[in-house]
Amino acid sequence: MTTKDLSLTHLVRPSSLTDNAPLIVMLHGYGSNENDLFSFANELPEEYIVISLRAPHAMQPSGNAWYAINFDAQKGKFSDIEEAVLSRKLVKIFLEEAIEAYPIDKSKVTLLGFSQGTILSFALALSYPEVFKNVIGLSGYVDINMIEAGYESKDFSHLKVYNSHGSEDQVIPVDWARQNKPLLDKLNIDTIYEEYPEGHGINPQNFQSLKNWLKAQH
Repeated sequence: MTTKDLSLTHLVRPSSLTDNAPLIVMLHGYGSNENDLFSFANELPEEYIVISLRAPHAMQPSGNAWYAINFDAQKGKFSDIEEAVLSRKLVKIFLEEAIEAYPIDKSKVTLLGFSQGTILSFALALSYPEVFKNVIGLSGYVDINMIEAGYESKDFSHLKVYNSHGSEDQVIPVDWARQNKPLLDKLNIDTIYEEYPEGHGINPQNFQSLKNWLKAQH
């Protein structure tokens, strides 16, 4: 399977600007769809174009995934890396097309992911740092197996990350997320990491914090 065999359905909230609008690209979690994160699109700053993508792999009986997961395997082996890399490339191609189709300022692209969407967001930003300005990574972690080889030598000086996780998360252990900031710090990426007394989700305080962080990224 190649990127030509897959497509990304999406939802769009237009910007209040008619030109050079910043962009937020939403990547949902495993088993969800484009409507999930898009449900709070109207609570984000109005100057952003918000595009929520549906992952390319349909699941039964419903939902979608960026890549398959084998829940019986150990960390590092349970994610289908080939599918993840394919989705990584697919999102990058979609972005290139979106920048041509919408009045987007290509220097102001933010990824906003949840769970599997966060893992993919980190893979995208670390593989193609020239494409992205910000990453909002919720309830996920960095999987270096999904990142383009040689990423360590790239320039991340402009990239900023807001990363949060629930301290009671039963789906992705908080210990995995706690490894994100040390790794990102080594790459000289400006990173905020926060934990909240929450399971695998986003509580109101977490959401307010990410909004405040986003508003400060001008």
